[in-house]
Amino acid sequence: MASPRLITGRNSQLGAYYVVTAVTSNRDPLFEQSQLAGAAAAEIARCQEEERVTSLAWVIMPDHVHWLLELKQGSLSRCLQAFKSRLARAVNMETSQTGSVWQPGFYDHRIREDEDLLEQARYLVANPIRSGLVSRIEDYPHWWCRWVQRTEDL
Repeated sequence: MASPRLITGRNSQLGAYYVVTAVTSNRDPLFEQSQLAGAAAAEIARCQEEERVTSLAWVIMPDHVHWLLELKQGSLSRCLQAFKSRLARAVNMETSQTGSVWQPGFYDHRIREDEDLLEQARYLVANPIRSGLVSRIEDYPHWWCRWVQRTEDL
């Protein structure tokens, strides 16, 4: 069960920037499988195509997803609900399994005006380096950032 503290004070504001994190159930490293990480990237793209968000950066780690976005339509909860439920269906279909793919809820941080979006994006996409998965971001296949192309940009 998700902690009620995750939604305390949560209100979505169109045009606001958020960093969100969604974690797999039991921290299963589902996204070590390239096809599942690709499905996650496709769902992020789909949310943008539906004009729910403008993506600024994202990284798909083995057991969680970080996403820096600008909310364009609806609520943040609805956007993440659509992302997580559609991706859960795709994961279950690909793995021929049923059941929960995600931990309930998600973590979010609304970016304040005095916070630097580029700094947030750099920190987010450097996750694979900090966690020891790679030594250069170019060697990690499951990330995208509007401002970062290679490790030197971090």
